[in-house]
Amino acid sequence: MGIAFHLAPDRPEHIDAILNGLDRYNPETTTVFQDYVTQQCEDRTYDCYANLALLKLYQFNPHLTRDEPTTNILVKALTVFPSPDFSLCLHLLPSHILHPASTSSSLPAAGDAPLSEAVQKLSTLNDLLSQANYKGFWNTLDSDDLYADLIADVSGFEELMRVRIAVTVGQSCREVERSVLERWLQLHGQDFERFIIDICGWGIDESIGGRGGVVVIPINKENEAKGTVVRENVKFDQFARIVKRAYEQPA
Repeated sequence: MGIAFHLAPDRPEHIDAILNGLDRYNPETTTVFQDYVTQQCEDRTYDCYANLALLKLYQFNPHLTRDEPTTNILVKALTVFPSPDFSLCLHLLPSHILHPASTSSSLPAAGDAPLSEAVQKLSTLNDLLSQANYKGFWNTLDSDDLYADLIADVSGFEELMRVRIAVTVGQSCREVERSVLERWLQLHGQDFERFIIDICGWGIDESIGGRGGVVVIPINKENEAKGTVVRENVKFDQFARIVKRAYEQPA
């Protein structure tokens, strides 16, 4: 059973006190939440409830909005996909950020504000992850220097994304060709083998499959195929009433 949405095991006591009191709506706590976002980026921790509280403060106090904490929150939300955190964060952003002058999320217009362009870029990454287009995710991430700037503050971003991709694959597959999984994780050679064996605890069977063999994922409660038997518990007296009504004369 997962952790409740409003809880975070690594949350400092002073942040917890703010979130559980009236100060969560106090504009003066904005800087406290911003520092906490920076701490999450450095420590590889994550607190969606606190991050949403900061975005809500920005919503109530637009003059306090800062681009860097906003983009960092969105980048951190990507690292916990397929959870809906990224979408939750987007819904707290103002409409002029979500619907800028450009009409394509992948091709922002020259007149778009920096934050708006950044949000569009990150939304593109989120869409690719939602579509399980992991190869496209890595290709897009490497296609523009702006992506490197956006993820620079989040320590271990690429490693966190590989772990999340591996978790998702492990929930849906029992075997994956090595060449395919290498593209999904953007890892090759010994780095790939080290990640698969040491971190994921999976195996590699080189006797089957194509080039490099097949990655074998152990059975778990998510990827195990189970047959479902549906049984109807209908008593005889229920049929008796139906048969009786069939022979009743209409009034």
